[in-house]
Amino acid sequence: MTGKLLVTGASGQLGTRVLHHLIETFKVPVSDIIAGSRDTAKLTDLAARGVETRRVDFEDADSMKDGLAGVDRILIISTDVLDGTDRRLRQHLAAVAAAKEAGVSHILYTSMPNPDDSKVLFAPDHKGTEDAIIATGLGYTIFRVSWYMENLFMTLPPALASGQWYSSAGTGKVANIARDDVARAIAGSLATPSADNEIHTLTGPVAFTTDEIAELASQATGKPLTVVHVTDDQLAQGMAGAGVPAPYIPTFVSFDTNTREGKVDIVTDAAAKLSGTQLTTLNGFLQASKSALGA
Repeated sequence: MTGKLLVTGASGQLGTRVLHHLIETFKVPVSDIIAGSRDTAKLTDLAARGVETRRVDFEDADSMKDGLAGVDRILIISTDVLDGTDRRLRQHLAAVAAAKEAGVSHILYTSMPNPDDSKVLFAPDHKGTEDAIIATGLGYTIFRVSWYMENLFMTLPPALASGQWYSSAGTGKVANIARDDVARAIAGSLATPSADNEIHTLTGPVAFTTDEIAELASQATGKPLTVVHVTDDQLAQGMAGAGVPAPYIPTFVSFDTNTREGKVDIVTDAAAKLSGTQLTTLNGFLQASKSALGA
């Protein structure tokens, strides 16, 4: 690997694992890596290992200018802002513009499957960011990441507790992927950079319907779980009744809409190829997560 690599969001759940695999799995020298975060106090463990740390805040132009100085490649990990505004897109566009101004040669970005044909309400954030990256004329690698297996922790524990999982996803399928598998795949790409412009869709090895996921969760925990199929409106009403904050309900419902309409029914071997190892199966993940699921 040549030149300095900056990983943004280095203190986040994905960024932390990407850096782990860069250093531990792919043996990238720490002298080649810069870890960026809005709060460098969260990067003390990396600093202690010799990784250079920098303050990188997409909403602070000065931090972006200083943070990208001397950087050859940047991994822009998408932010977690889901407030229903265009703030997330503005953050990403600021990062892309800063990379262009700093003379970065290659931009890597974590996106989502089919951002140009998706019912998920934040898909335009990813589509807009991808378009901006391509428009820079710089080299690029885009990772379109399927839904994390860990996202099921938001849904399955209460569903297993009640025995009912309310869903409007119908018979649509999704190939959930473990976060660590995503991180290892991205790290594998970073460790063996390509001069080509590439788009990789990272998915789990098998796509499942909600009913099939419920059956696997029931087997793993020994708890019965029935999927109650509802409409989008009924799902939204149920979320409101359960106390889900109103601004988030349309986004959460749009996940099920997107799944029902087949927009995320994608299975590729890209993650396995980039990571150089077999991926975590959903059954294996659920079996290993019994305590988190309330078993």
